[in-house]
Amino acid sequence: MSNPATLAESDILVSLKNINKTYKKGKELVPVLTDMNLDIQLGDFVALMGPSGSGKTTLLNLLGGLDSPTSGELRIAGQRIDQFSAGQLTRWRAQNVGFIFQFYNLMPVLTAEKNVELPLLLTNLSSKERKAHVAAALDLVGLSGRAKHYPRELSGGQEQRVAIARALVSDPNLLLCDEPTGDLDRATADEILALMQELNQVQQKTIVMVTHDPRAADHARRTLHLDKGQLLQE
Repeated sequence: MSNPATLAESDILVSLKNINKTYKKGKELVPVLTDMNLDIQLGDFVALMGPSGSGKTTLLNLLGGLDSPTSGELRIAGQRIDQFSAGQLTRWRAQNVGFIFQFYNLMPVLTAEKNVELPLLLTNLSSKERKAHVAAALDLVGLSGRAKHYPRELSGGQEQRVAIARALVSDPNLLLCDEPTGDLDRATADEILALMQELNQVQQKTIVMVTHDPRAADHARRTLHLDKGQLLQE
């Protein structure tokens, strides 16, 4: 693989320059990320590892526009998302980012297809177009036959596949995964990781995955280690 430092600017999807994130706890300022610099290539699959409290989830939230840095420059696909308003971030997330969480976050009162459709309700797509996108996403994760099932009627692995389909339905550039296999048994986790690897290699999705599991990290193209808010050398 090319060294990220030598990539053309057009090949860089994510660029962090001197990113700092500090939270206020009472009167105390608590630094979470310190002077972070990172480039992620379009089509990369990055695993983020590190002890609890090292800043992994905070970094993921910054990349997804769920939080903003205290200082520094954060560009995704050339856009300074750190300068976006709340409304701009909401629209940007709907079009550019898919989120996959440990506990699926499915709506229990909605069928699989209706859960997958949720991100598209923020778009201008017609009902017919939304249904076509949902069908394609469920087919991609191998769940076309479960579209009418509710989460309670699915296994944990199937629920996570629905969550992945929901993340994919708007065809985002970037997939952000927070412990996506942390609630699954080993065999099911391996199936989900193989699916993510396929999404990266075949669908060319850029993936950033937080994990504590070295076997999960082995499915990524490269692994970054965080400690006390700083990136260690690869």
